[in-house]
Amino acid sequence: MSRSLSMRGSMRSRRDLPPPEKTIERLEAMVDGGNFYEAQQMYKSTSARYIAAQKYSEALDILESGALVQLKHGQVTCGGELAVLFVDTLVTGELPYNEETFGRIRKMYEAFPKISVPHFLGDDYDDEGHQLSEAISAAKARAESCSSFLRAAIRWSAELGASRNGCPELHVMLAEYIYSESPETDMTKVSSHFVRGNDPKKFASMLVNFMGKCYPGEDDTAIARGVLMYLSQGNLRDANLLMDEMKEQLKSANSEFPKTDLIQFIKYLLPTLERDAYPLFRTLRQKYKTSTDRDPVFDELLDEIAAKFYNIQRQNPLEGLFGEMFKI
Repeated sequence: MSRSLSMRGSMRSRRDLPPPEKTIERLEAMVDGGNFYEAQQMYKSTSARYIAAQKYSEALDILESGALVQLKHGQVTCGGELAVLFVDTLVTGELPYNEETFGRIRKMYEAFPKISVPHFLGDDYDDEGHQLSEAISAAKARAESCSSFLRAAIRWSAELGASRNGCPELHVMLAEYIYSESPETDMTKVSSHFVRGNDPKKFASMLVNFMGKCYPGEDDTAIARGVLMYLSQGNLRDANLLMDEMKEQLKSANSEFPKTDLIQFIKYLLPTLERDAYPLFRTLRQKYKTSTDRDPVFDELLDEIAAKFYNIQRQNPLEGLFGEMFKI
């Protein structure tokens, strides 16, 4: 009898949950009034009740609204947490990837603040130095919050229907945000997401931009890394597109590729991979070994390229630095 009463009570509680519109309106008013933390707790507890009742659509509406309004007010930690909970709800409800849900994720991504971090200190070093430290800390918090959200979204899209590597557009969005917003740009991480994306032209623009502000010797390494990462995925087409697009953009800017042995190696490597020419591939590796040794990951990438294009088995497939690069 008690079990029957419990089941009836559970069914009644599911029916008694109100439509989310009034809850959303009330919580948005709290955030607009500056009660960020209190509203945050209510967003979480209220959405949890809808999730427990398997009313996932209503929970998603509440969480999306909360993320957007918190981010609008610059509450990145709160907004980012609700955005991650939005994705967690998609996973809990086993809701498959589709364009409508992708659009909602993009809308939340676009709501994350994008604020330039100052790169030069003024005459008053102590004052400007303090301001710079605060700006860098805030930028790190923004980058980590947005990255956590997009990484969760990529995992969901991979698990529930986009592609094995996750939605390509989400990878591009993550690469862009890391590059533009992180005060300590990790070009390996940026490139690893671009190569799982679907926009070599945008990747080329980012590399051209990086060439204009990086330290000497970093430009050719970044270009080679991007090309080799594409090739390690067996993607010769986009590796060629990346180089062609960079060539066009550099020409428009009255500039050109760095004149280094590493770039020369890449230019020789691409046509080699279009042929059944493993001896030539091996010869190129030996000839340009000094250049490719500049980055410890290049050797692993080249091993993977040999496996993809010439069926030369790697000793430790997907281990070491190579495996780490492509982790979400």
